[in-house]
Amino acid sequence: MVGQAKVEDKLRELARNLWWTWQPNVVSLFRELDPVLWRATDHNPIEFLKKIPPEDFQRLTDAGALHSRVDYAFRRLSEYLKNTDSWGLVHASPLRARPVAYFSAEFGLHESLPIYSGGLGVLAGDHLKSASDLGIPLIGIGLLYAEGYFRQSLDAAGWQQETYSNNNPDLLPIEPARGPDGVPIRISIETGVGVLHARVWRAWVGRTSLLLLDSKVDENSESDRALTSRLYGGDARVRIRQELLLGVGGVKAVKAFGINPSVLHLNEGHSAFAGLEMIRSLMDSEGLPFGEAARDVAKMTVFTTHTPVAAGHDRFPAALVEEHLGKLRESLHLSYDDFMGLGRVHTTDTNEPFCMTVLALKLDRHANGVSALHGQVSRQMWHPLYPNRTEEEVPIGHITNGVHVRSWVAPQMHQLFDRHLGPAWLRSMSDPEIWANIKDIDDAEFWETQQVLKAALIEFVRRRLVAQATRRGEGQEAIYRASTALGLDTLTIGFARRFATYKRAGLVLKDVERLVELVNGSARPIQFIFAGKAHPEDHFGKELIQGIVKLTRDARLEQKLVFVEDYDMNVARHLVQGVDVWLNNPRRPQEASGTSGEKALLNGALNFSILDGWWAEAYDGTNGFAIGTGLSHSVPSVQDERDHNSLIATLTNEVVPLFYDRDSFGLPRGWIARQKSALRSLAWRFNADRMVMDYVQNSYLPAAGGLSCQMPRS
Repeated sequence: MVGQAKVEDKLRELARNLWWTWQPNVVSLFRELDPVLWRATDHNPIEFLKKIPPEDFQRLTDAGALHSRVDYAFRRLSEYLKNTDSWGLVHASPLRARPVAYFSAEFGLHESLPIYSGGLGVLAGDHLKSASDLGIPLIGIGLLYAEGYFRQSLDAAGWQQETYSNNNPDLLPIEPARGPDGVPIRISIETGVGVLHARVWRAWVGRTSLLLLDSKVDENSESDRALTSRLYGGDARVRIRQELLLGVGGVKAVKAFGINPSVLHLNEGHSAFAGLEMIRSLMDSEGLPFGEAARDVAKMTVFTTHTPVAAGHDRFPAALVEEHLGKLRESLHLSYDDFMGLGRVHTTDTNEPFCMTVLALKLDRHANGVSALHGQVSRQMWHPLYPNRTEEEVPIGHITNGVHVRSWVAPQMHQLFDRHLGPAWLRSMSDPEIWANIKDIDDAEFWETQQVLKAALIEFVRRRLVAQATRRGEGQEAIYRASTALGLDTLTIGFARRFATYKRAGLVLKDVERLVELVNGSARPIQFIFAGKAHPEDHFGKELIQGIVKLTRDARLEQKLVFVEDYDMNVARHLVQGVDVWLNNPRRPQEASGTSGEKALLNGALNFSILDGWWAEAYDGTNGFAIGTGLSHSVPSVQDERDHNSLIATLTNEVVPLFYDRDSFGLPRGWIARQKSALRSLAWRFNADRMVMDYVQNSYLPAAGGLSCQMPRS
């Protein structure tokens, strides 16, 4: 029993650190204990372990002979946490004394911690994971949403329905954050309508920590207790109070945690109030006037903007800002007009609302977009802020997003890379020479790996479709059709993302009759898997989803066009690991980056995309497929028509023929060559390790007072 207790303790210790989420061998430990329960608990090991009766542990671990594997996983975690042989130790040592504080309104680390809605949060989660792997001293700051983002289901008419879960902190991988004195951290913020209170939780993300502020405390009013209930929910008053908590409260929490950061990294404008709190703190501690303190804080602030559309930036009425930040304004010794000017492009225009992105840009000296094209768009968008400079001189650069390879590469692909790229490929993934060996992988071995992943995707989708049909009470015939949907030998195209208008989810469906011809090509059929959520207030996005669902019930498309409900990190992982083609057709240049395509790339899928975001700097003619020419018509409807025609023509004349051109062994040699070209030319560039190293070299070290220089990545 003593040994058994140790196994349970070690499993619980593993579950408390989100390091396990990018360790396939640890994931398999939990799954093999009880596969059904593992799925039923949404892959949440905290809840999963709590639901296994103590008397069953012995039987389950003995049956799977898991003892030695648990010991091995526990040793690996211990060694990882103690390891000092990291890139960061050599190249980011000035940050050790005063780490980076990374603020984001959402963090997508795993589906078991549902405090994210989409790409922004997953990017933030990947940033923390790579910072951990690289040994970068960094701490994340966010909010703990009691209900998270909504769960999606579709009714019989195909209309999106939203439900919200209650995230019980006891079932999440978090613990109360404690200050250096060991006392749980509480923070408070004075506003014009009373004091806002919050407690602080801590999540372990490998070697990094994530602090999460939670307003559900007794000291708050009922409305303030609900402040951190939902992500991106509520009106402007809720939104500004959430952002006050994230920015001002986040700085207070970091300092109470015992960290005096050398860098503030604001991931989007939601956290821009953090700069104001840092200025106030510096004025108090050093006796500086506002101008000098603001100058010093700007030097240490890095701001990443993600939104290439003017309407997507948070703006608040001046009266609402004064109501919530009037106390802070007074402590900064600023007049009402001067303070409001910090959030306005035209500082004296009293009709202009207070913009969080403008505030962030005025309070930083290191700003960037998330792709080369997005950097250009941002410089154009915010040029009025810098009237004495040319557009090219606007101080907004770019650092192209990347994805956390260990989190998104399927175990089968991971093993393939282990065999052919060498044991050190993960440590040197940003070295193009490492990926050169892709060309030497046997085509049959490469293709077989892809087929295994595709089969797993089809099994997953069928299971989800059966559950959807059962829940709606559609009858045995419909359930049977769901269980036999899709085919392994058919070209499979995935489209999964937020159903925002500019992403044009319905572009490929614009001409239904032509689509039916393509899908039902006798010798060269196609099948589509759609997934994604529309914002609860986005009626047009919901109509798009409903239109796709109706097409899935068209007898000519049934079982060949499907919609998977409740898009989250779990659904995304299956899709990017199993599709043949990843489709992305935003209206250029409105896709800031588009990291889902990078995840698909790493698993051997070919991107089929508008030349926007990361794909505009990635596509070379041999590593995927392009829609359009990279030009944008001034009339959106004209551009939509052009892009639809290009999409269908490229699909018909390039994608389909290449996929179905097989040799005597049944291998699509040309297709495989293009897959290998994609991995060889792109994998080293579009990963989160490269991204974080770029932030260290180009932003963090200069912001912390270090020297900017080009350092080796291996």
